[in-house]
Amino acid sequence: MVQAQLGYAADREGNGVAYARLTTQTGERLVRAAFRVQRFSGLGGREVGYAALTAVASLLFERGIKAVAFYVPDAGVVDDRATQSSVPPPLVLPYVRLGCALNRFERYSLEPCASSDLSARAQAEVVFHSAA
Repeated sequence: MVQAQLGYAADREGNGVAYARLTTQTGERLVRAAFRVQRFSGLGGREVGYAALTAVASLLFERGIKAVAFYVPDAGVVDDRATQSSVPPPLVLPYVRLGCALNRFERYSLEPCASSDLSARAQAEVVFHSAA
């Protein structure tokens, strides 16, 4: 099973970037996925987590990966998927999209993790592109 530690960010207009550090028995590799997200107030950025995780999951599936343990820096995203509880109306469609992306894997897991250098890297890239 591939381990994928995520870091991501998006600007106010919804332009985002996600990084995933992939760890396997043979080593580590970094991948990047750009994404777009509709931003909403009052969600604490959870919509960004949904979009980022969907983008990375799609990228990994397209590369032929069949089993992934995702480490996500937003416990809210992980909790939403684990409890399958109702989500706020703006997150319903992103929730379904994420479920579809994850269900293509033979096996997957979602684990919360602390924010990492990947989140800082993504934030720096988003700020750089917003300033340009």
